[in-house]
Amino acid sequence: MRILIVTDAWEPQVNGVVRTLQATIGELRKSGHEVEVISPDLFRSIPCPSYGEIRLAFAGWRRVGRMIARFAPQAIHISTEGPLGFAARRWCLKNGFPFTTAYHTRFPEYVAARLPLSPAFMWRFIRWFHRPARHIMVATRSLARELADQGLGQTMMWERGVDHALFHPDRAQHPGFAELQRPIQLYVGRVAVEKNIGAFLDTVQPGTKVIVGDGPALSDLAARHPDALFLGKLGGEALASAYAGADVFVFPSRTDTFGLVVIEALSCGTPVAAYPVPGPGDIVTGGAGALDENLDAAIAAALECDRNDAAALGARYNWPGCTAQFLKALTFVPADAMPDAAAAPRLTA
Repeated sequence: MRILIVTDAWEPQVNGVVRTLQATIGELRKSGHEVEVISPDLFRSIPCPSYGEIRLAFAGWRRVGRMIARFAPQAIHISTEGPLGFAARRWCLKNGFPFTTAYHTRFPEYVAARLPLSPAFMWRFIRWFHRPARHIMVATRSLARELADQGLGQTMMWERGVDHALFHPDRAQHPGFAELQRPIQLYVGRVAVEKNIGAFLDTVQPGTKVIVGDGPALSDLAARHPDALFLGKLGGEALASAYAGADVFVFPSRTDTFGLVVIEALSCGTPVAAYPVPGPGDIVTGGAGALDENLDAAIAAALECDRNDAAALGARYNWPGCTAQFLKALTFVPADAMPDAAAAPRLTA
């Protein structure tokens, strides 16, 4: 299948959306599918206010349409609600071409954490953007219910995966953890206001709090919490060793739709403490961690969990399974209606 993915979130960003797209595209190509990506690096762009890693592309829908027509896709997936997503959406609606979307972030709550805009106002935008999609891919059942409550019932599951060759419970701990006071409580992810990291750093559990990641809130949080260890951005084996060496993984976000870092931590055998919200609330089951509106209580309970239970739960998530779900969400396209390369000239910009 010729699959076009349109995304405003792309390299060099390092976040769950980009990593999920990269892994899914890799699996699709291994299976013989032809995948093209329309991303901000193909256009002039400016940094997104308050989130400079995201580039906002200057992308008119006609130019995006010409790129779509040249590739002649059999399926189009619009991954993000940004300038490129708007342009591709407009082209698809003008040409009567079916498309899928994804709901990666609890966008109304995310924006409300940064700007004086009510979630109700933002939900109007979400409904407008996603309503024409044949399917909206979501990572959890609770998100499907949340969108259904907003009149968006055409959801299909698209969970997340883990590279189990990298993230596994037998990995040695990070060398920087050797002298730290136990228990080690770890956060991994973007260091920004919407991640609610301050709630974690304000907890009073004994031991050492470790923050892995970078972002606009880093200097402020480091200044206000000198007893915490800020390791900056880690990847590959260094990141896996941080997960494996921690006693508990703390996920304080209330706005993430899934939390790829949660299943990576579980795959390394590290129990998870989080709020009982969509994302961790859908993942953390069977004694692999603890959920509580009191984050201190969640951390204390997670520290009592069996690391084997955490590893067993993490082992359930893999990228081939994730990719199979992605492909299933594209099956609404009737085989006899799929344009092929010879039909490309009939696709207009």
